[in-house]
Amino acid sequence: MTTTLPAASIDSQHRLLRVALPVPLPRLFDYLCDDAGPGDIGRCVRVPFGRGEKTGVVVALPETSDVAAGRLKPVIQVQREVAALPDDWLELVAFVSRYYHAPIGEVIALALPPGLRRADAVAAEDEDPFIDLTEQGEAALADRRRDSRSLRLLIQLREAGVQRRSQVRELPDGQAFAETLRRGWLGVVPAPERADAGASRSAPPLTVEQRAAVEAIAESDEGFACWLLQGVTGSGKTEVYLQLATAALARGEQVLMLVPEIALTPQLESRVAGRFPAASVVSLHSAQAEGARSRGFMHALEGRADIVLGTRLSVFTPLPRLGLILVDEEHDASYKQQEGVRYSARDVAVWRARQRQVPVVLGSATPSLESWQHARQGRYRALQLRLRARAEALPRVRCIDTRRLRLDEGLSPALLAALGDRLTRGEQSLVFLNRRGYAPVLSCPSCGWISHCPHCSANLVVHLADRRLRCHHCGCDAAIPHACPSCGNQDIQPFGRGTQRIEARLAELFPEARVLRIDRDSARTRRQWESLLARIAAGEADILVGTQMMAKGHDFPQLTLVGVIGADASLHAADFRAPERLFQQLMQVGGRAGRAHLPGEVLIQTEYPEHPLYRCLVGHDFDRFASSELDAREEAGFPPFSFQVMLRADAPRLDDALDFLRHAQRLAQAHPPDTLRVFDPVPMRMTRLARRERAQLLVEADARAPLQRFVTEWVELLRAQRIPRELRWQVDVDPLEV
Repeated sequence: MTTTLPAASIDSQHRLLRVALPVPLPRLFDYLCDDAGPGDIGRCVRVPFGRGEKTGVVVALPETSDVAAGRLKPVIQVQREVAALPDDWLELVAFVSRYYHAPIGEVIALALPPGLRRADAVAAEDEDPFIDLTEQGEAALADRRRDSRSLRLLIQLREAGVQRRSQVRELPDGQAFAETLRRGWLGVVPAPERADAGASRSAPPLTVEQRAAVEAIAESDEGFACWLLQGVTGSGKTEVYLQLATAALARGEQVLMLVPEIALTPQLESRVAGRFPAASVVSLHSAQAEGARSRGFMHALEGRADIVLGTRLSVFTPLPRLGLILVDEEHDASYKQQEGVRYSARDVAVWRARQRQVPVVLGSATPSLESWQHARQGRYRALQLRLRARAEALPRVRCIDTRRLRLDEGLSPALLAALGDRLTRGEQSLVFLNRRGYAPVLSCPSCGWISHCPHCSANLVVHLADRRLRCHHCGCDAAIPHACPSCGNQDIQPFGRGTQRIEARLAELFPEARVLRIDRDSARTRRQWESLLARIAAGEADILVGTQMMAKGHDFPQLTLVGVIGADASLHAADFRAPERLFQQLMQVGGRAGRAHLPGEVLIQTEYPEHPLYRCLVGHDFDRFASSELDAREEAGFPPFSFQVMLRADAPRLDDALDFLRHAQRLAQAHPPDTLRVFDPVPMRMTRLARRERAQLLVEADARAPLQRFVTEWVELLRAQRIPRELRWQVDVDPLEV
């Protein structure tokens, strides 16, 4: 046991630094530093830890320590080459640590880019310099006698103006960058003089509804307010965002724009950069190279970035001039981290807006029921865009009753006829299936063998392109067997449907059509994804076969038909959120049809055409669906009428996980608040994942505050328990998967 020592007992030549380290312990660590000062709070440091070293962040300069003076160790390095993280950023990560019951060191490690996380010095020189044509490049263009990729790149750069090296590489012929540099046609140039960041290129005229939304937010002078912008697909929510950003930049403020997926980042980044050519736009997401992410983070921290655009991690970007936060597709489950620190970027964004006293806009055609309820109760301010910005009308939605139909690889005669009609008219169609792979499962008709994953409760999926079986959960990979591993039968068959199988059948039925498949397998990289989008926009595809990647954020003027296959599976799922997700997904994917001057149509194949959810979809009536679904949730006591915390455990043996959760249940029931409900431990729906058995325990209460107080004490008790070495447990606050 250590005693608290007064500061005077520490050598007068030394000062104490209190450091948050990325370890699974809910505590801070004290170290000595000869020249520490108040300016070191928020700086990254490298310190000795155990037999090695760790990197953390200084959070305080305490006068005393609970560690004996003789045991305190000096820091190895204080990173003073870059600006310190500000106080409001430290408050932000402290809130995330408290609310989601995660050690603050792990939250900080999550929030920092890799370079700063290691306390590496971010290069002072610009590793992403500005590039322009040289005199030799101009001469090569003037004297060009034949077309080449290098010459096309020169033309593209001359039209775009001076660009950073990373931006040049993202141009359509950016792959020729190295060759043009070698020839001396491109070179590094000084940074162009900054114009007014808020200066924007001409914007399209606003609709009456768009103008009303922009004016309502712009004229509010209350500082913090949370606005729920509910607009039908194609109503121009992005244009509202850009108009609000124009006003914020004109005031000298920074703008944070969040998108749910990396796939949506390039399209929005291009639109933002095109609208604000003089602004410094930083894109941040987990797929970036370490150096680029670290530099973008530092540009934002130092106030040099005007607009930060990114996925959920971007919510932690330090922004000294923050004036506006925008959250696109706020309903999307991708905003919730499902591993490590299980935070919701949308909810953290709202807290951060309140902390900084700035407006936050949550946009969606299909808001989460929690946000919609907040707006109904007056906690959020509701704005609606009921009309499309360019198209005359919303697409017509029709259900195809498949109960007595003979389907061809899942395709009904009515859908096939509609596809043929669009081909005749030269229009594009989308066949939507929320499943990847050619045929999800391989089976043996002789003995009943099925291609189960050896490490999970899932099945291995057939991928014909490279003839592999893959698990979409743990990544297990194996070759397709030539015969049944159980009985030796060589006539093993795939069953079920996937995008590859439907793509193949459509190519047979419509040999004159250009069929293009878009899923995670065909678009593994950003370059592949952008190439596919460019082909669609150029009219180089007639029929698209896609998964949920195609459900949101994309605008294809020639796409007039969306056919939905396999929607019924979510109607009777065990998760109470399944109907909400199904409605959101179908309304989003249906919104891809008829977004320009051509009328759109959505055909949903179903065995339940009279289901209330489908009736609301046919009428484009989200409010009626939301009201009905919330009534059902209130009757059942589900969120948002209750608050939940999930305790999950996993171990090599299921009994070990369940035993731990039963012990946790007994601890919870010993001193529960009056409104607390502790449910029995149960195996998770996917019990086995990556050779580990998983179980969960749900805790629920009618109010958030007493639940949070209880979980804080409960987690402290759980951390004090002795558990098997191979058992792991995690707390998930406001879980999306129940």
